[in-house]
Amino acid sequence: MTLVVLIVLALASLGAAGSLPAQAGGPPPVGGPPDSLIPDGVAGASIRRGRAILEATRDSLPSHVGNALSCTNCHLDAGRRENGSWVGVHARYPQYRPRSNIVETIEYRVNDCLKRSMNGSPLDRDDTAMRDMIAYFAFLSRGVPVGPAPRPAPGPWANMKRDTAAGRQVFAASCARCHGAEGQGTAAGPPAWGPRSYNIGAGMSRVFTAANFIRKNMPFDQPGSLTDQQALDVAAFVNAHPRPDFKGKEYDWPAGGAPPDVAYHVLSMDKPAASH
Repeated sequence: MTLVVLIVLALASLGAAGSLPAQAGGPPPVGGPPDSLIPDGVAGASIRRGRAILEATRDSLPSHVGNALSCTNCHLDAGRRENGSWVGVHARYPQYRPRSNIVETIEYRVNDCLKRSMNGSPLDRDDTAMRDMIAYFAFLSRGVPVGPAPRPAPGPWANMKRDTAAGRQVFAASCARCHGAEGQGTAAGPPAWGPRSYNIGAGMSRVFTAANFIRKNMPFDQPGSLTDQQALDVAAFVNAHPRPDFKGKEYDWPAGGAPPDVAYHVLSMDKPAASH
């Protein structure tokens, strides 16, 4: 077989297989695959149902959601926006997470969000709604190599001071028109605190996590317009308000290592530090 024929066959095999795979360990493509790649038939219908559930979670799963939020209130643009992205998430699980100190499946992680961010109750792992949501995550992760996500760069928050009084002013000027003057939520934005918002066990109850989200995504129509200090101050202001409790929160981070901005006491904090 001549060299020319070998080259032609090699090119043909690449064309049949699609584009070359992403390099292992690299970041997932921002935005994920276009909707035009959603297949027809049963698989495509499941993917579309999964996205619809994630965009209207309370209406789709009323017996499993205990507040007025939907998953896409935090995972914006149907999980395609870079901060809070679901692109590649299906390739990251199972993974070890220190908060639970176990290797979690993606179904476990979805249920953790239902219990915490949605202040609700878990789904059976074989529930049709769970399968549909996982199908959507798998679609968004198309072409992303299996493996841990790149570690994000640390934010500036730990070296900054929080000012809830300044945060109140930022909220009134930039947040209240969507989230309501009393954080109660409006047709344009979800409740920021109170009984219809995320509970204290949610990741967003951590001030640094909330500040990072706000800095990159809020206000919704002017993302990135707040300074680091404004984002931290308004995150501290929002999370200083009452919100639902989370039963069993004291058992989080059982092996230690709770982050400095965790909003509640955990039992591992009472353990004496290991001596060397």
